[in-house]
Amino acid sequence: MTGTAQGGPPLLRMTGISKGFPGVKALDDVHLELRHGEVLALVGENGAGKSTLMKLLSGLHRADAGTMELDGEPYAVSSPREANESGIAIIHQEFHLMADLTVAQNIFIGREPRRAGLIVDAELERRTAALFESLGIVLDPAQKVGELSVAGQQMVEIAKALSFDARVLIMDEPTAALNDAEVATLFRLVRDFVSPRTGVVYISHRMEEIQEISDRITVLRDGRYVGTSDTATTTTAEVISRMVGREVVTDARPAPAPADREVVLSVRGLSTRKLLRDVSFELHRGEILGFAGLMGAGRTEVARAVVGADPSTGTIEVAGRPVTIRHPADAVRHGIGYLSEDRKRYGLLLDQDVTANTMLSSLRRESRFGFVRDAVGRRVAARMVDRLGIRTPSIGQRAKNLSGGNQQKVVLAKWLTRDCDVLVVDEPTRGIDVGAKDEIYELLTALAAQGTAIIMISSELPEVLRLSERIVVMCEGRVTGVVDNADATPESLMELATQTGSEHHLTATGGAR
Repeated sequence: MTGTAQGGPPLLRMTGISKGFPGVKALDDVHLELRHGEVLALVGENGAGKSTLMKLLSGLHRADAGTMELDGEPYAVSSPREANESGIAIIHQEFHLMADLTVAQNIFIGREPRRAGLIVDAELERRTAALFESLGIVLDPAQKVGELSVAGQQMVEIAKALSFDARVLIMDEPTAALNDAEVATLFRLVRDFVSPRTGVVYISHRMEEIQEISDRITVLRDGRYVGTSDTATTTTAEVISRMVGREVVTDARPAPAPADREVVLSVRGLSTRKLLRDVSFELHRGEILGFAGLMGAGRTEVARAVVGADPSTGTIEVAGRPVTIRHPADAVRHGIGYLSEDRKRYGLLLDQDVTANTMLSSLRRESRFGFVRDAVGRRVAARMVDRLGIRTPSIGQRAKNLSGGNQQKVVLAKWLTRDCDVLVVDEPTRGIDVGAKDEIYELLTALAAQGTAIIMISSELPEVLRLSERIVVMCEGRVTGVVDNADATPESLMELATQTGSEHHLTATGGAR
C-alpha cells in the first residue's frame, strides 16, 4: 500500500461521465475520485469502460456528458499534449511507440534538445541515460525500439510517462509483459512517484497486484460505476463478484484423463540454434498439455518451432506419421493451428471485421476463382459469434474495436473454422479480465472434450493448474519435468522451472502414455 487520503478537494474527480461510439454505449454516468498520495485501482471486465475513461482523461476522446476536476478546478483538454502539460501522463495498454526510432527519441519525441535547430543526439541520449539511472531501468538509449522485447518496450513506455512532470499517472495494464523482477521494479517506481501532490490510477486484471499496490479499488461493469472500497477491507472474491456480477470458479482442476488415448502429436529432439535443446513431448487427443516456466525458458520458442515459424531440428509426427514443417502454412495443412501470445500483431487483421478475421485460415477452402463467397463468410462468422459468445454489435464490427477477450475469441473462431486437430495457444488470457478468462477456460475445456488436442502456454501457474491434464516444465530451453496435474503444486512446478545446468532431468511422472 502507498499513500493516504488528505483533506480538501481530491486530486482528480470525474463525475457523471458518459461516452458513446457508433453502436456502443461505452460509459454511462461513471464516477471516479483519486485522492492525493494514493494508488487507486480501476478494475472491470474487458469492455467495462476503463480504457475509454482514461482516454477521456488524457485527451484522446471527449466526453458526451459529465465534468472533470483537477485539484478542485475544472479540467478539460482536447489533446494528449494538453493533458501532459496539465500534469496527466498515461501508460497505454497498447504501445504508442515508433519502432524505427531509438529509445531516447521515443521518450523525448517533440521535446528533443536542439542546437541551431538541429537535434543534439548525444545530449538526448545523456538525458535518457540519466532518466534510466534514476528509475533503475537497464536499456540502451541508442537502441531502436523495434529491436526490443515486449517487456523492454513496456519499460520505455513507463520511462516516457515518468519523464513528464506528472501529477496524475495512469497505468493501463502496465505489467502484462513484465516478469516478476520487472514487476518489482515497476512497483518501486510507483511508490517513489506517489507523494502528497501526486496519485496513480492503476488498471490491472491481476488481483494479487491490486491487493499489493493499491489503496482503494473502483469497479466498473458494462460501462457503469459499481462502487469504490478500501483495498485493505475488500477481498479478491468480493472484487471479482462486483466486476462480473456472478461467482467465478478460480481453483478448479481437470479430471484425470484416460490412459489409452491416441497420440496426435509427437515431438522428439526439438532444438534451435539459439535456445531449445532436445525438447521432447507427446500430446494426446482431447488433452490440454500445459507448458510452464519462467520468462525466457523457451515455451514460446517451442510453439514457434512446432508450427514452423522458426527453423529447428528434430522430428515431428502427426497421428503417427512423420511430417516436415518448415512454415506455418505447412502446420496448417497438417491440422495444427497457432494462437500467438501477441494476438494483435500475429492473430488478427485489426482493421478488418469479425467476418474477415474468422475466415482468415479458410480463405483457400471457401473461395471460388480467388474470391471468398460473402454469404458463406457471413454465415460462418454468425455461427462462430453465437457458438463462442463473442460480444460484438455485428459481424461487421472491426476487430480493433472489440475488447481483448472478444478479440481472443475471434482468433479461436478463425482456427475452429479450419477444424484443426491440434491447437497451440500461447498466453490465451493475456490482457483480458477474470470474467473473460473464465469464458476462454470454458471454451478450451469444451474443445478438448470434443477431441481437439491443445498445447497451452501460460505464465500464470493457477491457469496452468486449472486447465492442464499434464504439465511440461521448461528452464533455459530444456524440459526439466513432465508432471501429471494431480501431482503438481505451484511449489513443485516452480522448483522444476528454476533447475539449471546439471540439474536438468525429465521426471518419470506424467511421461508418455
